[in-house]
Amino acid sequence: MLEQMPKTPDNFCSTLDDLLPKPKRPRDTNQLAKMIVDLTTGDAKEPEMSVRAKSGRLGGLKGGKARADSLTPEQRSAIAKKAAQSRWSKT
Repeated sequence: MLEQMPKTPDNFCSTLDDLLPKPKRPRDTNQLAKMIVDLTTGDAKEPEMSVRAKSGRLGGLKGGKARADSLTPEQRSAIAKKAAQSRWSKT
C-alpha cells in the first residue's frame, strides 16, 4: 500500500496534483470510451492545467488562512456579523 507523504514545503509541488480538480471528461459515451482506452494504453496523456492556473489555485488556498491570521478577533467577529446579517436579510 502506498504511504502518503507529509505535506511539507519540500514536497508541496508533488502534492499539488492532489489538490487540483480533475479535468472534465467527455459527455459522449463513445468519446469517453476512446479517452479511457487511450489513457490506459498510453496513447494519450491527461490534459494538464496551465502554470498560471496552478499558481492561482495555490494562492487561493493560502489566501484565506493568511487573511484570517492577520485579522484581530474583533475584526473577524465584525466580518462574520456582517456576513450573517447579509445572509438572513435575503430571505
